[in-house]
Parts: sequence; C-alpha cells; structure tokens
Amino acid sequence: MKSTLGRGAAAGLGAAILALTAACSSGGGFGGSSSTSGSGGSDSGPLNVLIGSSGAAETSAVQAAAAAFAKQSGIKVNVVAAQNLQQQVSQGFAAGQPADVFYLDTSSFQNYAKTGALYAYADKASDPGDFYPTLKQSFSYDGKFYCVPKDWSTLGLAINTADWSAAGLTPADVPTNWDQLEAVAKKLTTGGRVGLTIASDHAGIDEFIYQNGGSLLSADKKTASFDSPQNVAALNYVKKLLSDGVLKFPSALNAGWNGEAFGKNAAAMTIVGNWIDGAMKSDYPNVKYQVYPLPAGPSGTKATLSFTNCWGIPAKSSHKDAAVKLVDFLASGTQQMAFAKAFGVMPSRESVKDQWTAAFPADAAFLAGAAYAQPDLALAGGTQTISDYDSKLAQLATADPAALLSAEQKNFQAVIQQNQ
Repeated sequence: MKSTLGRGAAAGLGAAILALTAACSSGGGFGGSSSTSGSGGSDSGPLNVLIGSSGAAETSAVQAAAAAFAKQSGIKVNVVAAQNLQQQVSQGFAAGQPADVFYLDTSSFQNYAKTGALYAYADKASDPGDFYPTLKQSFSYDGKFYCVPKDWSTLGLAINTADWSAAGLTPADVPTNWDQLEAVAKKLTTGGRVGLTIASDHAGIDEFIYQNGGSLLSADKKTASFDSPQNVAALNYVKKLLSDGVLKFPSALNAGWNGEAFGKNAAAMTIVGNWIDGAMKSDYPNVKYQVYPLPAGPSGTKATLSFTNCWGIPAKSSHKDAAVKLVDFLASGTQQMAFAKAFGVMPSRESVKDQWTAAFPADAAFLAGAAYAQPDLALAGGTQTISDYDSKLAQLATADPAALLSAEQKNFQAVIQQNQ
C-alpha cells in the first residue's frame, strides 16, 4: 500500500535487461530521450519524468510542480505516471532510453547502483546535509550518496480509539515497551477482533529486531548479522504474540493488508506507515484512530523502519544538468511541503520538520521516529533472497526463529560474497 514509497524489490538490472530486451519495442522507454553516452549534460531538455503515483492527487501535484519548474527555467518537462514503475524503468534502461528522472525504491537502487547505471549527483544538490541521515544511508552505495530522497515514511502504532475506550484503557495505557504492548493487545482481543495486526513480511517485523538491539546488514552492506541472539529473541517475541492469539497477520483476518484489517475492525491496533491516512480516509472514513510512536524494546531501545524513494537520474543521460536542476526544485522544502499537503507524504528535508508537524499534528508520531529510524532492508542482487526471507517470516507462527535466521544468514552472506 506504499505506492509513493515503494518497498517492493525489483529484479536485478542485469537480469532485467536480458529478460526485457524483447519487450522494449512495446514502449517501456522514452523514444529519442536521454541515453546518449556523453558525459557532459545539457540544460536544453526536454526532460522525461517517470513516477509511480499513488493516485490522481499525486500525479496532478507532480505535473503542477513540473510546469512551475518549466516556467521558471525554460526547460520543458513531460511527466508520465507508470502503470508498473519497476518494469517500465527496467524496460527503459534495456532499450537504452531511460527516463531522465524517475522514482527509485531502495532495493532497486542497490541493483542499479551496482551496475553503474545511475548518476551519483546527490552531493551536487542544494544543502545535501539537510536530508535525514537514514535516507542518505538508504541511497548510498560504496560510501557515495547517489540520489536525492523525495519523501518518506516511518512506522507508527495506530490505535482504534473506540476499541481502546471500550476495553477500559486510557491515554496512560498507550504502550511504551514490549511488555505493555503485549498487555494491551490481550485486553483488546475479543471473540471477533484481535488486539494487533502487522504485515507478515520484513517491513512489518524487522522493527522488533532493531528494538531489541539487533541488526541485519552492516551500513556498508558487507556483513550480515541475521542469526544474532538479539534477532532470535525478537522473533520469539513476535511468535509468542502469534501463538497467544493477540497478534494475527492480515491473511488470517481475511484482509489483503494490515490497514484493511484495521479499517474493518478485525484488529484494534496495527503497526503501519503514514500511508494509512489516505487508505482510512478513502475506505474507512468513519473509523476514529490515533497514531503513537512504536514501543521500545526490553532494554529501552527505540527503533522504527523508514521507507522511501529517490529521484533517480541515469548515468548516461544527455540532460544531467537539467535533471539535477529539476530534482533540486522538486526536493526543495517549499515544494516538499506542497507535495505533503497534496498527497500526504513526509518531507525528506529536516529543515521543514517543524513546518510539517504544525501542518499535520495528527501524524507527528511518524516524524518522531526520524531520530531512530532504520533503513528498509535492501541489498544489491538480493531481490530473491529478501523474498525468501519474507516467505519464511509469513510462516513465523509455526517456524523455529533460530533456524529461520540461521538459514537467512547463509543466504544473505552468499549474496554479499557475490557482490565483492
């Protein structure tokens, strides 16, 4: 449900080129666009921009911003909302005609950066130090900051306020640690409703690992630590909640994702990102809820996950200078606030933190996690390995956490070895 902040992994660039070359004549790229091999970069444009839109509001907002930039700079910009962003980006590269600027998620970023397909321009942007550190880490490869993060989300604890009151709970009972989370989940569990639901993949579970002082990959992506005692204990905690029946995954609640289960009141609480707001307004407008920061782990460690996209620019673009100017405009604090008001995203610049919080006080809990947010799991060449990890996590209720993590340690370390 995070179409603007996609956390899905794309296939590796090399594999995509082999698989999709035959499909390139179908229009995945931009004919005559930006893939000359010149190293300079012209300011003449026109620029083709490919986005993965969450809907009409986002598409209109990006088109309006592009029009404003064109009026100011004299550089024409064409904005296209992709039907399948990852596939169309891959097709564009395979055809030698990638978009001049495009949305790029963290997993796909690792794959494209590894192959040298991306222009590392982020340090040329205005005030690169203004971007949140976790976002800069998400879009860095081999120590180089590549592309500007466009917006982001963290995870928060959403609570159905009617269920909370009916269970006799007060604001003082909002959980701040694991023991309290377990206790309120039990109180909120009834015959027809579970206390808590979360996504059954790494993006719904890894926050518990970090809250327990664990980790998965080193910042330089050269070491895996999946099988640590802290990680095993974290998954055992989640498994206990599942075994006790106070936590259920969406599939067990006849829901496609945890936000749906929460909206249908099949669960009284969920751990989710700020994309919940749009879903609740459109699908469950009568449900009253409030979002709080995630509870800390047993030792008091606070952690949440971050989900983000960047503005990618191809390394071989013939319009790099113009593309950087466009991204600088789109990533300015003023424009990011306009995007936030248009379609609910959280700006990637720290300088507009107070401005955003004042405009969206109900979502302040999401930004509260900025200081301790961990990047979403991503590794060059690791698409299938991450999918395997997700599949195993979905079976956590009947799995042995130690065996699960031991297997994934071997799998991820093998990918790391291949990258060296």
